[in-house]
Amino acid sequence: MAKKLILVAGNIGSGKTSLTERIGERLGWRTAYESVADNPYLSHFYADMRQWSFHLQVFFLGHRAKQHLELWQDPRSAIIDRSIYEDAYIFARALHHMGNLNEIDYQSYRSVFDLVVRSLPAPSLLVYLKAPVPILMERIHRRARNMETGISQDYLSLLESYYDDWLTNFDLCPVLTIRTDDLDFVNQPKHLDIVVERIQEKLSGKEEIIFPKTAD
Repeated sequence: MAKKLILVAGNIGSGKTSLTERIGERLGWRTAYESVADNPYLSHFYADMRQWSFHLQVFFLGHRAKQHLELWQDPRSAIIDRSIYEDAYIFARALHHMGNLNEIDYQSYRSVFDLVVRSLPAPSLLVYLKAPVPILMERIHRRARNMETGISQDYLSLLESYYDDWLTNFDLCPVLTIRTDDLDFVNQPKHLDIVVERIQEKLSGKEEIIFPKTAD
């Protein structure tokens, strides 16, 4: 198969990192992940979102653009945990909606974002992971990350509505939607087999868009 760049998108707790890791291992693809440990703004952001939202979004914009280009230029196929597009259409929009990113900063960020993404090569495939909000909340509580303690069901529902809006108009590449509430690609190899098969089918041009909940 020719070189491919796959982006994995989805709400918090949908399984993006787990799937990215296992697809990379299974297919021998390069993997890339969201910057957390080396992010100079993240701790400040969680302490004072209104003060640090703009700084954080600009950092992520630069980080993800560099990541996107680096993996596109690599001759190996690659898969990225979270897309650059989600920063603007999901998270910056949510920060603006909640009053943590003022109108001037939001419009300035969107202007720079539009300029940056215009120069990026289109991905080969967007894999969108979807699960009901109660399942997402359960997973978030189970993994018990300090920075996620303030995440509410209302916030996840807001993000989900923005994902729906974004994907309605997303046309840069094919989209494969995968329901992850009944999938366990960490502990069930047959579930991972099915997901890999669907991804390869989609990359080969087959038209299936929504992957059903799972068959035993």
